[in-house]
Amino acid sequence: MALNTSADAPLPVGEVSRLIGGWIDRLGAVWVEGQITQLSRRPGAGVVFLTLRDPSHDISVSVTCYRQVFDAVADVVAEGARVVVHAKPEWYAPRGQLSLRAAEIKPVGVGELLARIEQLKKSLAGEGLFAPERKKPLPFLPQLIGLVTGRASAAERDVLENARHRWPAVRFDVRNVPVQGVHAVPQVVQAVKDLDAAAGVDVIIVARGGGSVEDLLPFSDEQLVRAVASCRTPVVSAIGHEPDNPLLDYVADLRASTPTDAAKKVVPDVGEEYERVQWLRDRARRSMDAFLDREARGLAHALARPCMEHPHRMVEEREEQVAALVDRSRRTLGHLLDRAGSELTHTHARVVALSPAATLQRGYAVLQRPDGSVVRDPAYVTADEELRARVAEGTFTVRAVESASTASVSSASASTASAPADTAPAETAQNDDIAEH
Repeated sequence: MALNTSADAPLPVGEVSRLIGGWIDRLGAVWVEGQITQLSRRPGAGVVFLTLRDPSHDISVSVTCYRQVFDAVADVVAEGARVVVHAKPEWYAPRGQLSLRAAEIKPVGVGELLARIEQLKKSLAGEGLFAPERKKPLPFLPQLIGLVTGRASAAERDVLENARHRWPAVRFDVRNVPVQGVHAVPQVVQAVKDLDAAAGVDVIIVARGGGSVEDLLPFSDEQLVRAVASCRTPVVSAIGHEPDNPLLDYVADLRASTPTDAAKKVVPDVGEEYERVQWLRDRARRSMDAFLDREARGLAHALARPCMEHPHRMVEEREEQVAALVDRSRRTLGHLLDRAGSELTHTHARVVALSPAATLQRGYAVLQRPDGSVVRDPAYVTADEELRARVAEGTFTVRAVESASTASVSSASASTASAPADTAPAETAQNDDIAEH
């Protein structure tokens, strides 16, 4: 329940400590898991003091137990060991300290640790953190490599020496952190985050040498696995030896069996690359030579063809054909023109022969009234009617006179025009038709 206090009516420190102790005494016993970081066993003392720490967080609590409780597990428990403690919270009022009074201590066995790791592995895999599509490809030639490893460790030496032997110009940003113990997880996580945020880092290697299952537990911690999964920079896991498989191997973008293997997989070998470049150059040169040879043979074959050796032969052959066709067309056109000329001459002769002008040339005349109509029948001519006579060389005016039997025609100048006496009646009728037309 809340206390009614104010600046004018405060509670003494002792009263506050007493109240806190009362609240804590109401708590029951709990089972707590953690890692022993400090252990104090004073000779002859009946109480053992130890500190229990959460490996994933920077939180610890003091634990006390009677000597006989600790002696039951003294042979298998030491600093760094994982234990499960059944304890009751206690409040030490004179100093205002919270501790746990342990009634039973049980070491966490390897089998139990592996079972918990397997359960965590299934849970994280169900979230998709180990999915292959999440893996990021490594750069072919990283310019700056981030390395998270123990200080002056064999893993650090193996990575640096092998990488620089393979590519002397490679650069490293090394972060030395604890790789086992209670401080390993938070510092490794922080180093990975710092390298991921650093500019210019192309790939991150997390390396550690071999060890027991307990030694490699920090690299199966859920906090570290999630931190690596959220990295934008590719991460390479190089933990322990080939049989070791911490959860970091599954979430990393590339798993290396050893730190040396990590250096070989991250950095290309300059000698191998030089040989590969030489091989590619030789292959390109051979391909180009073969291409040039093939094209040269094709060109020689094309030049050896008759049309290329004697390019004017085809023109000469076509020239003869064109000349023959021109002669043939000229002859054909000449024949056509000659035949057309003959037909035109014959037609002209017929037209001339049938022309009224030709009839007039033979001495005939055509009589026309002033309106231009042709006189066909003397019965339609009246006496003293003036008519126009048309002959071959021109026209003149005549006047019709009446005779005893029929009308006759006289000229205005007292001259008379008549048709020749020897003209046949049939010819006269034909001329009348011509005059009409």
